[in-house]
Amino acid sequence: MFKMTLHCLALVTVVALTGCATPKAYDYTAFRESKPKSILVLPPVNQSPDVRASYGMLSQITMPLAESGYYVFPVAMVDQTFKQNGLENPTDIHAASLEKMRDIFGADAVLYISIDQYGTKYQVINSATIVTAKAKLVDARTNRLLWEGNASASDAEGQNNSGGGIAGLLISAIVKQVMGTLVDNTQRVAGVASARLVHARPGGLLYGPRSPKYQQD
Repeated sequence: MFKMTLHCLALVTVVALTGCATPKAYDYTAFRESKPKSILVLPPVNQSPDVRASYGMLSQITMPLAESGYYVFPVAMVDQTFKQNGLENPTDIHAASLEKMRDIFGADAVLYISIDQYGTKYQVINSATIVTAKAKLVDARTNRLLWEGNASASDAEGQNNSGGGIAGLLISAIVKQVMGTLVDNTQRVAGVASARLVHARPGGLLYGPRSPKYQQD
């Protein structure tokens, strides 16, 4: 019984660490043939009620891509270039021609992101800041899909609210909601979700040519 309990705890720990970005078997044939070196990240399309979501996510997504070994076009430069070409809305940018974007930026691949959830959800005895997004990487030269996936993160992960009964839950919820009005936790959660979404990992993106792990995954 004791050994079984330890085994179950180990499984719970693994689930907590991996979060909602569930590894899966993925066909990397197109990805390996494409060998992208540079990635153009488009402003995410926001499906959530929070108007800050698109640029909030965009500010977090480039670091894990760079850490995974890719050249990522600077966000400010990309934003300004699109505006100079009459494109300011993420939906319109996503609909732009891949050929045109390759002509302008010279990118090997383009990353499309859609945000499903972004912000804090308040409940009777709890609240949670949640960021959920999905993405796809497309070869800018051939329009071929190289990879797609999704990920989610929440500041409620790993919390144990069983202690203290109902009174404890209510106190915890009040404290959390008061702190939520003082400090915006969404950016931190968006950073976790971004890392889970695009950092190289099993089932996720492969390591890029700037990484020492390139072609080893």
